[in-house]
Amino acid sequence: MLTKNQSGFLYMFFSVIAFSLMDLIVKWSDNYPLGQVLVFRSFFGFIPILFLIPKNRFKNFYYTKRPGLHFLRSFAGIIALVAIFIALRKLPLAVVVSLSYASPIFITIFSIFLLSEKVGAFRWLAVIIGFIGVLIISEPGFTNLNIFYLLPIIFCIGLAFVSIILRKMSTTEPVWLMTFYFTLTIGIVGLTTLPFGWIMPTTKDFFILAMIGILGGFANLWLTQAYKLAEVSLVAPLRYLSIIFAISCGYLIWNEIPTSKTMIGAFFVISASLIIFIREFRKKKKFSIPRHE
Repeated sequence: MLTKNQSGFLYMFFSVIAFSLMDLIVKWSDNYPLGQVLVFRSFFGFIPILFLIPKNRFKNFYYTKRPGLHFLRSFAGIIALVAIFIALRKLPLAVVVSLSYASPIFITIFSIFLLSEKVGAFRWLAVIIGFIGVLIISEPGFTNLNIFYLLPIIFCIGLAFVSIILRKMSTTEPVWLMTFYFTLTIGIVGLTTLPFGWIMPTTKDFFILAMIGILGGFANLWLTQAYKLAEVSLVAPLRYLSIIFAISCGYLIWNEIPTSKTMIGAFFVISASLIIFIREFRKKKKFSIPRHE
């Protein structure tokens, strides 16, 4: 019989693997229109949600008293999702994953203005270190005027807004309801691209594309379960395994060799995230590390 910490550790490990596999499929799917991929993410992403809805809420599961916040959460979330999907297709895998670790830095900044939180020297140090890392990783984009390097940063900003909004919503709204409306938004946005032409997938590609929704849905479910069962200090650092996965798969599948700037910048960004995490843990505050859904 596994302890809660051991179970949480496994859930986090499964979550990291699922998110990493989803990233690989999104990068692989660049022959298919982005809107079509979003529809697959939405339709099959509903499957994990069904496991979360209580039986007594099946008839009115969609009811909410906070439609405005759901709209804002979904709007910020879809911007983040589209940005990271395009980035995965246009940039080396290790670059995208490394830059995506910067989201806690933006959460710290936005919490000052949107939640009126006080930020001390410890977290400001983390913000400065993190931005140095982002600049180092993004330098090739500035040099070569490659605007795609901005997309992971847009993803982080969007995800930071999502995190702030979720803090406000979590007092009244269940996880499955927030996920439902966001997943619905993904599908609606994806369907608007239908007139621009979709590609009929082969049977094999259909099942591979379906895994984007299934993996993304279950990855978030496992991530939530990991934080519920285990000590945050045990499971949170596991997410950084994804950079090893990204470097390995980027090299083996797409022959992408990470530059020294990517590795140095990733070290700065990860260090900044860990500084923020350690500070929040010592203060016993609720700390979450969001992922693209």
